[in-house]
Amino acid sequence: MAADLLTEPGTARLPWLITGGALALAAWLGWQVWGTQDHGDPITTSLTAFEKANRLTVFSAQLAPVVSADDVRGFGLLKSHQIAVIPARVDYTLDLAKLDAGRFRWDPSGKLLTVTLPPLQVSKPNLDEARAQYLREGVWITGPAQAKLTRDNTLLAERQAGEQAANPALMGLATSAAKQAVAQNLAVPLKVAGYGNVRVSVRFDGEPGPL
Repeated sequence: MAADLLTEPGTARLPWLITGGALALAAWLGWQVWGTQDHGDPITTSLTAFEKANRLTVFSAQLAPVVSADDVRGFGLLKSHQIAVIPARVDYTLDLAKLDAGRFRWDPSGKLLTVTLPPLQVSKPNLDEARAQYLREGVWITGPAQAKLTRDNTLLAERQAGEQAANPALMGLATSAAKQAVAQNLAVPLKVAGYGNVRVSVRFDGEPGPL
């Protein structure tokens, strides 16, 4: 039985690697608020800050699903097996089009702005098959058999990456990143608009509000 390992230089071998995404809007938000003469109330200012950003990526996860597939041909005489490690990227985004005035609450006495975010949306895994690693086993692997093994590996990797992206650890990191980024990018324009050191509390639908 023969086996061959196909690799790409520099390919990550960890099961999955995480990278954090940040909202790079602070400069634009500051300009948006600074250039507006009539700022209105803090809720209006906050809505203005986000009105030109419909969807925001707040976090990204780099995953590397490990999957396997089998193929049998020639009345059971030609058996082949393929293991694949396929890097994948998944993005966690906020749909800012769902942020209306009802999702903001302003407490003037405590200078506290409370924002309730819609649920995070997880993108379909983006597989990087150009950097995939394959381990193939079989006495003779035909072209059609290899194509089927690769298709099966791709489908399994996509499904596994989606499952990994939804695990509580990654969702927790994405949720924290979203809250921190939104809070920071609202506090800056509110301060520039003349509201002083405003506190911004961010939560998601279903989470308890500030005490």
